[in-house]
Amino acid sequence: MGRSSLLRVDLGTQTGREEPVPERWLREYVGGKGLGARYLYEDVPAGADPLGPHNRLAFMLGPLSGALPGETRYAAITKSPLTGAFLDSYSGGTFPERLAGSLGDSLGLLVEGRASEPVVVVVEDGDAHVEPAGEVWGADTVETDAAFPDAAVACIGPAGERLVEYSTIASDGGDHHAGRGGAGAVMGAKRLKAVVARDPPPGTPPELEQLREADDAAFADGETGRWLTAGETLESVDFADEVGVLATEGWQRGQFGGLDGIGIEAAREAAVGRENPDDSVPGGFRVDTGEGESVPRGAAPMTLGAGLGIDDFDVVATLGATCDRLGVDVISAGNAVAWAARANAADRIDADVSFGDGEAARTLIERIARRADPVADALADGVDAASDRFGGEYIPTVKSMAVPSYDPRGAVAMALAYATSDRGGCHRRARPVEREAFARDDWTTADRVRAVVTSQNARSVLWSLVADDFAGETLWSDLGREWLAAVGTEYDPGELRDAGRRIWTLVRLFNAREGFARAEDELPAVFRQPLETGPAAGRRIDPEGFERLLDAYYAARGWGSDGLPTMQTVDRLDLADVVDEDTPLSNDDEPTRTPRSTEPTDD
Repeated sequence: MGRSSLLRVDLGTQTGREEPVPERWLREYVGGKGLGARYLYEDVPAGADPLGPHNRLAFMLGPLSGALPGETRYAAITKSPLTGAFLDSYSGGTFPERLAGSLGDSLGLLVEGRASEPVVVVVEDGDAHVEPAGEVWGADTVETDAAFPDAAVACIGPAGERLVEYSTIASDGGDHHAGRGGAGAVMGAKRLKAVVARDPPPGTPPELEQLREADDAAFADGETGRWLTAGETLESVDFADEVGVLATEGWQRGQFGGLDGIGIEAAREAAVGRENPDDSVPGGFRVDTGEGESVPRGAAPMTLGAGLGIDDFDVVATLGATCDRLGVDVISAGNAVAWAARANAADRIDADVSFGDGEAARTLIERIARRADPVADALADGVDAASDRFGGEYIPTVKSMAVPSYDPRGAVAMALAYATSDRGGCHRRARPVEREAFARDDWTTADRVRAVVTSQNARSVLWSLVADDFAGETLWSDLGREWLAAVGTEYDPGELRDAGRRIWTLVRLFNAREGFARAEDELPAVFRQPLETGPAAGRRIDPEGFERLLDAYYAARGWGSDGLPTMQTVDRLDLADVVDEDTPLSNDDEPTRTPRSTEPTDD
């Protein structure tokens, strides 16, 4: 499909230019996550302020964007203001479709500098230019989207403008978000209100049409496709509760007594329709709320429902819609309110918030988005910042990112996935809980390491193709090799697997340059305490056992016991010319690998 360049826009000078992507980078990093990480490593100096002008924000596509099965997505890539580490967030909807049509031959838009006044960047006809934001600065995400009726928009809301460190980039009027680590705050710091894509989506090339139809049908007929058709990601709530890993009322329990009010059946009753009713996999449930229509995903009832002790799906949907309009991450916002409820009960803060009170939760989320008082201001910087200011470590975080509502005490491999996630507490890098929860006592250290490493490597490639998170499973067996060959890019069978290892290690090197090593892979103390109720009652993360698990993971990665890549691994992955003098490498010799019979593979 011929994407081989990058558009750069400097907001300080309000100029843009197109530049070719080095051919080696295209092959070794593919696009999306991999190529964005390579540019971030190249362009952002060590120790740069994530909210300063030297940070970069990339809106990245992949070489097959617009053609792959499922929903077209884009990757937002930057240095996170929440964690200080690498951040990649993904979002679908109409914006990435039209961005793919607007970028021409480019794989992405790279934004640098800082505007003196609020602006928007308009992308069309393979070019980009800067315009004043005007009255949309100050608008919420729904209002901002509506201000550009003939285009698709990726924008920030009030939370991004006020630099809330988990603010999102929203599109489709808040239905889709690039969330978690604060890419919206990076936009706000740059005074960039929105990126506007004006051209229509590209058509699927004829040579790929038959391949897409076959993969779409295979996905719809497969286990994941049928699962999504039945209940979208909302069924995750019932699953997590069933196996006892649904974090409830600020991580105090693993099951929620009010599940019937927020689970999949409650969602079906509340729904007025499906997101894409004519598709074979129809997407999420549309729900009417006081904020307008909303499409709540599984994270909403898990974090804003069970996590806050709220057993009414309509209330949960309204809270989710509030987050969507303000442009704030649902998982982080729910954890922030849960922290406040526990801190208030412990008399650490004076706030009118408690578990089960939906209106108080909504008020606090709105105050956080506007940094309206000292408690809200602290929570806008994350629960770690609030704990530092007021005391009370109630909510588990990894690298300062609040952990999603899958409690890893019921699945130890999930603890490893959280700890080693390259962007902080994230359940999308690897999600072994879905298998280990039903085979807890049968899984060995090798099984756990294999599950996590395999998923992290594979997703590094699929997110470089910027494939749909779920429909992309049809590419899992060859990591898109057949698709790439169809457009004239041939890879050897193991070459894309090597790319996955390379991209994961490249991001580790970026994070190492920012001061992250083994100590930052530590799990929060709450996971060392046993769960008290449910199917996983009595289970906890044994600290010594976890350290051995981490050793095995590092050995499988070719990293030293300090959590840093070794020079041998850097050489093996063709990263030696990437590493700069600010990047520490392990002083260990090449680590002893696990026996071949148990070594993680990509099979």
